[in-house]
Amino acid sequence: MRMHNWPRLVCSAVVFSVMASAASAQTNLEHFYKNVQTKIIISGAVSSDYDMYARLITRAMTKYIPGNPSFTPQNMPGAGHLTATNWLYSAAPQDGSVIGMVARNIPHLALLKDPNARYDPTKFHWLGNPEVSPQICAVIAGVAVQKAEDLFDKELLIGGAGAASTPSETSNLLSRLLGMKFKLVEGYKSVPEVSLAMMRGEVHAVCQSLFALQGGNLAGRIEDGRLKVLFNFEKQRVPGLNAPSLFEFAKSDEERRILEFFTSGGQLGRPMLTPPNVPTERVAALRKAFAMAVNEPQLQEEVRRVGGKVTLIEGEVLQKIVDSIMATPIDLAQKVQTLSSGKY
Repeated sequence: MRMHNWPRLVCSAVVFSVMASAASAQTNLEHFYKNVQTKIIISGAVSSDYDMYARLITRAMTKYIPGNPSFTPQNMPGAGHLTATNWLYSAAPQDGSVIGMVARNIPHLALLKDPNARYDPTKFHWLGNPEVSPQICAVIAGVAVQKAEDLFDKELLIGGAGAASTPSETSNLLSRLLGMKFKLVEGYKSVPEVSLAMMRGEVHAVCQSLFALQGGNLAGRIEDGRLKVLFNFEKQRVPGLNAPSLFEFAKSDEERRILEFFTSGGQLGRPMLTPPNVPTERVAALRKAFAMAVNEPQLQEEVRRVGGKVTLIEGEVLQKIVDSIMATPIDLAQKVQTLSSGKY
C-alpha cells in the first residue's frame, strides 16, 4: 500500500467512526424514549401561562425526539413554584423521562438561601425558555392610584400569590426600597386567581408578565382602558405601554443595583429544565427538540391567539444566566432577600 494513501484512509476511518457513533446514539435514544413513560411537571396551576406553554411545547416536542415520546402533563403548584422545583431536583427520575417548567426566580431563591428552596440551580439542565415578556404592574381603572407617581401618596391593594411568588415579592420590595404604598393582600394560590380577585374588586392591582396578563382573565383590558400599566421592570420603557420604567424611580446607585438583581431573571421567562444527572446525549436531544418545537410557526400562532409572543432563549444561554445569578455577591443578595420577604 502506498504511503500517500494513509491520510485518506485515516480520514475515512475517522468519518466512519463519527457516523457510527452518531447512529448508535440515535438508536439508544430511540430505544429509551420508545420504552419509558415521560412526564412534564408544571409548577404553575392549570390554565396559567406556565400550563399553556408547557402543554403546547411538549406536544410539539414529541415529533423531534427519537422514539416520539408523549409527555403527560402534571401540574404541581404550591409554595411559590417551589413544590415542583424541589420534587424535580430530589425525587424525579434523573434519566430524561421527566422534565419540568418552573418559575424564573428559582435561582434567586436558592442564592438567597430561602429555607424552602432545596436545590442547586446550577445542577439542573436548562432546556430553554419560550418567551421573554416585559414584566409590569397594572391597576384597574377608577381607583385612586392610576399612575406610578400616585403610589408615593396613595395606598394600593395588590394581590399576592404566596411568599415566594413574584407578585408578593415585588410589592414587598418596592414598598420598602422605593417607598411605594402597596398594601399586599395574600391568600391567592396563583396569579390567575389574583386576576379574578381584581375582576371582583377584592384587590386593585397585580404584578406579572405583560403577555400572561394579555392572555389571561384580564385579556383586552389594557387595550380598552380598563387596566392601566403603572410601570415596567426593564431598564428602558416598553414601546406602546405609555408607562415609565421602574428604574426611573431609583434614587441611588445602590437602589439601581438592587433592582438590577431583582429583575435579572427576566430572560429566564418560563424556563424548562431536566433534573440533575440526566445523560448528556438525552439533554442535547431535549434541548434540540425544545428549540425546534418553539420555532414551529403553528405553535407561535397558537401563542399569538392568546395574547402571547414567542422568543426563544436556548438552554445553553439559560445555563450561563443561571451561573451569573448564582455568582452575585451575597451581601447584595441578602439585602434583596430582606426587602422582598414577608419579614422585615
